[in-house]
Amino acid sequence: MPPHLPTIASVFNAKGYHTAYFGKWHLDGCDEKVESPTYHIVPRERRGEFQTWMGYENNNSQWDTWIHGHYKEDEEISIYRLPAYETDELTSLLIDHIKKRVRNKPEENSPFFAVLSVQPPHDPYVAPEEDMQKHNMASITLRKNVPKITRVVEQARRELSGYYAQIRNLDRNVGRIIRTIHEEGLADNTYIMFFSDHGDMHGSHGQFRKTTPYQEAIQIPMIISGGNPEKHGRIGYKTGRFNVPVNHVDIAPTTLGLCGIEKPQWMEGTDYSHYRIKGKPPVDEPDSAYLQGVIPTGHYDSIDRAWRGIVTKNGWKYVCFENVPWQMFNLNEDPYEQANLVHNPFYAHERDKLNDRLAQWIDETGDEFMLSVKSTFTSG
Repeated sequence: MPPHLPTIASVFNAKGYHTAYFGKWHLDGCDEKVESPTYHIVPRERRGEFQTWMGYENNNSQWDTWIHGHYKEDEEISIYRLPAYETDELTSLLIDHIKKRVRNKPEENSPFFAVLSVQPPHDPYVAPEEDMQKHNMASITLRKNVPKITRVVEQARRELSGYYAQIRNLDRNVGRIIRTIHEEGLADNTYIMFFSDHGDMHGSHGQFRKTTPYQEAIQIPMIISGGNPEKHGRIGYKTGRFNVPVNHVDIAPTTLGLCGIEKPQWMEGTDYSHYRIKGKPPVDEPDSAYLQGVIPTGHYDSIDRAWRGIVTKNGWKYVCFENVPWQMFNLNEDPYEQANLVHNPFYAHERDKLNDRLAQWIDETGDEFMLSVKSTFTSG
């Protein structure tokens, strides 16, 4: 990340919030031929302008996690190994941070914005023993689109048992955070947002890991909760599930919107906070989410070339390799993506509309990706 590139922390800092980040964040890159990313030190100027930052560049070993960083204006904290499982330990750091902000000096009681970024659930699929014991691979129920191929089924069951154990551990730690917020008297004034950066195929369509546009990899949790509307003179909060094509760039403006802060002009994305706050006027929303598999990343059992796609609010998905239409699914009738309609002439008109919308996203974002020319089909 370019040094001092403004982030959501920059906006909260300017509004008098204390900002803190704990955990994983790919910020500085690392030449793995020279050093291991596990021990790579992220320069302070590349820590997103968070006042407190304790994290790491990259690490795929939840029992051997090394972190470094700084607390507010203090000197650097040298890299050290977390004493136990990553999610448990990083959660403890966040909880300690929250307690100190409430119990220390009065000037420390300014509003705060804090991020907890844990790697699990993620390969390798291991968790504490108490969680691993709760999920037996033989009893795992696989998704309907996992092919009945022995090696695929066996790997999916083996890895899902660990994946579910990691989720169980994460759920318990989210509970620890919520309990702390209530115990410290912060529940009325604190929003909690829960989301992920990617899913995992776990054998669906015969694939594993990520870097693919199938729903198992791209459809992630996005949950907003917390706060007391009566404390803020608001009518109330909306609850339930909303059909909104939220993308990663929408998380920051939505977070700011929940706090009554308008997003700056340089920030991309849409503020969807009106879906949570009753009485807040809606905004113009995109009709689709833009998907980008930018470069091959070397993940096995997935997709080895660049692709672009969209998921529309009315339930269509359309994905292309360069100059080649690749996928087209009606997710309303086919949530497991088993009927690829992209080369079916019966749907040529719908494909052309989706191709036009994808072309618009590519143009509006300054992307460089070559789409195929629209089809022309006449029934005979």
